[in-house]
Amino acid sequence: MGGEATSSKVVLVTGGSRGIGAATARLSARRGYAVAVNYREDQAGAAAVVDGILREGGQAVAVQANVANESEVRALFEAVDHELGPVSAVVNNAARLEPQARLEAIDGDRVRRVFAANVFGPFACCREAVRRMSTRRGGEGGVIVNVSSAAARLGSPGEYVDYAASKGALETLTIGLAKEVAEEGIRVNGVRPGHIYTAMHAAGGEPGRVDRVKALVPMKRGGQPEEVARAILWLLSDEASYVTGTILDVTGGR
Repeated sequence: MGGEATSSKVVLVTGGSRGIGAATARLSARRGYAVAVNYREDQAGAAAVVDGILREGGQAVAVQANVANESEVRALFEAVDHELGPVSAVVNNAARLEPQARLEAIDGDRVRRVFAANVFGPFACCREAVRRMSTRRGGEGGVIVNVSSAAARLGSPGEYVDYAASKGALETLTIGLAKEVAEEGIRVNGVRPGHIYTAMHAAGGEPGRVDRVKALVPMKRGGQPEEVARAILWLLSDEASYVTGTILDVTGGR
């Protein structure tokens, strides 16, 4: 489902069917991007995001792929090439969170699932993006934004240390890649959301988690997906033209 692109700016948002990804896809379209909305299973959610963009006069397509699968990542980028043109921006937002548990109860299969989605997937997406964007390879440059988590700093003890560790790895990838491609017209940054009202908390077994922990936030509230999306779009924009290798906290001060 989608529409033909008339924009020279093409953004791929992984995990774009809900939450921060959906908010980023919608705001990207309003800022003039043709948007590829990636989803793993939620076809209806991705279709709703695309339909909303089309109703507002934007361009968007929904593209199914599990970013934890390297061959599907390659097919995802090829589909975007065909439908909209080469990407000029990538937002690595897709992530996996498993039920709350202490480390002693977490087995290797769970760790592999989490790292496949949260580290290996963004790694593959970054690679495919660089191959298309790098001026060394004939590209026109571009921007990558990796969606991390405050968990990378806080560690999520007793709940999600595997998730936190995966986001720490994603931040290291962000910093290293930013330096690697800085001379090739590519900026690479991250955002570090705090306690945001999204459906991801239900996957962890506590849908109301944000309300439980918001007292720990200096602003005394949880954040909205749109607030993270605005930070992502700033990093994608020319207003951030001298910003690379940076992780931007969107945490309400925590």
